[in-house]
Amino acid sequence: MSKVKVAIIGCGTIANNAHIPAYMANPNVEIKYFCDILPEKAKQAVEKYNCGIAVTDYKEVIADPEVEAVSICTPNKMHSIIAIDCLKAGKNVLCEKPAARIYSEAKAMQDAQHETGKVLNIGVVNRFNPAVNKLREMIQRGDFGEIYHIYISFRSQRSIPGLGGAFTTKEIAGGGVLIDWGVHYLDIVMYCMDDPLPKTVSAKAFSKLGVDMPNYVYEGMWAENTKDLNGTYNVDDFVTGFVRTEGPTLTFNGAWAQNIGVNEAYIDFIGTKAGARLNYGGDFTVYTTACGGLVSTKPKFPQKAMFQEEIDAFIRCIKTGEKLPSHIDKAVITSKMMQAMYDSSEQDREIVL
Repeated sequence: MSKVKVAIIGCGTIANNAHIPAYMANPNVEIKYFCDILPEKAKQAVEKYNCGIAVTDYKEVIADPEVEAVSICTPNKMHSIIAIDCLKAGKNVLCEKPAARIYSEAKAMQDAQHETGKVLNIGVVNRFNPAVNKLREMIQRGDFGEIYHIYISFRSQRSIPGLGGAFTTKEIAGGGVLIDWGVHYLDIVMYCMDDPLPKTVSAKAFSKLGVDMPNYVYEGMWAENTKDLNGTYNVDDFVTGFVRTEGPTLTFNGAWAQNIGVNEAYIDFIGTKAGARLNYGGDFTVYTTACGGLVSTKPKFPQKAMFQEEIDAFIRCIKTGEKLPSHIDKAVITSKMMQAMYDSSEQDREIVL
């Protein structure tokens, strides 16, 4: 098939670590534009990958009829604005997670997708993770019986990204650890359980350890180049909560920063026949009984690069019309649930959805 001409909007960390290399590895793709409001970033991408045109205005990209698809890798504040403009310009969109800062923005993106009929996928990349898909297959087949409760833990000792920059400014990011890390964990749960609708949410988000930025102690963190100790810190660095869904109940604890020196990154699926602990980004262990005793097994299977799988599927679905698991119709459910968590924390009450 003819090559799909693609534009990268936002040439920061996630673009360079994931999107661009995956597009470069796909023989059916040609990157035509690298776009960033910082001209040096766009120019650096052109030089590094030896292709494309450097621009600073995404509207120049979407005015080009040759461009069929775009990856949006900007700060969260711009996700809905750029995605909606791209869709209305007839472009297919892969937008990094979270879909948007708040639910109303994500819903507007969904509405634009329905109006235009173009592709809008969200970068919930774990839906392309082989371990997650194998676990989902086992759950859907009934291997675990009834999954009645799920526990989620995404906790790190002191790992606030880009202290004082875009990640820690609510007006830009929409939130902190919940919207940055929690979105992935919640999305895995929703995907494995076939996207049960949330019914009630009770949560509390804390902003405690990062607020005194000059005295914040840490060993190192990613996005360090965006740190600005004269900037803003007004997002959550710890979050906890309880969710009732049409399926299982969920409890979770998440921390960018905590005064506990043990990192936890896993999800426990607790069922009537068996349970499983999924290690984030890794394998999983199944716990059950057999022959009158307790048994644990750790399945092994071929691993695939999930970002490559995501990009390849995005390019394929543009041609085939298939609806991917990362479609906005799925991602918007998690956006609504996270909005309820933040609302619950601010209003100090349970939210009924």
